[in-house]
Amino acid sequence: MGEHILRIEPAGAPRATVLIVPPLFEEANRTRRTLVLAMRALAAKGFAAVMPDLPGQNESLVPLEDVDLAGWQAALAEVAAGVDGPLLVASVRGGCLIDHRVRAAGWWRLAAVGGSSLLRTLLRARVSADREAGVTSSLESLSETAKTEPLLLAGNRLSPAMIAQLGAAEVQPVEPLRSVSLGAEGIAGTPLWLRAEPGEDAGMAEAIAADIADCSAACGVS
Repeated sequence: MGEHILRIEPAGAPRATVLIVPPLFEEANRTRRTLVLAMRALAAKGFAAVMPDLPGQNESLVPLEDVDLAGWQAALAEVAAGVDGPLLVASVRGGCLIDHRVRAAGWWRLAAVGGSSLLRTLLRARVSADREAGVTSSLESLSETAKTEPLLLAGNRLSPAMIAQLGAAEVQPVEPLRSVSLGAEGIAGTPLWLRAEPGEDAGMAEAIAADIADCSAACGVS
């Protein structure tokens, strides 16, 4: 893929490798610090953990407007194909939309969300920003514009292909799957993706690592 891949290794030979798929767009920035803490916690439990930059994100030299959802799915599958030994996929929020083409021993998903919901959030943020700038826009007018030209949404310049694919994207079934939520009956922590600025939740990171380790055992990878 040619993009940067963050990798954290355990002290000895890894029990398995966990491929971390962060949320998409700005949500990835808000959760990255906590996900890196979770990777370190996984390494302490004997797992290797990898988190790749997607094309157009973070350190990538690819312009985001040249990328679409299908390209992200293919890039993630390419990263996974280069991992030796058992592989588990751990995806968060919109990352769950792009993990189904990976070949893995199991999947773990946290707070999975559909593409249309993510797109509405991005469009509403643009409408609010336009209003503050004295510009009149609407979900309908922006959606119409996005059919023919790139659209700037929450700091992300997205192509018509990306917006169209995102609006139609649904989380795809995979097996074996452990699907978890955030809250009293799931992972203890806060919805970092809703914060205005990047945050950090060490307790949530530990809970994520522990639950992924449980998923690994349930998938027969331990």
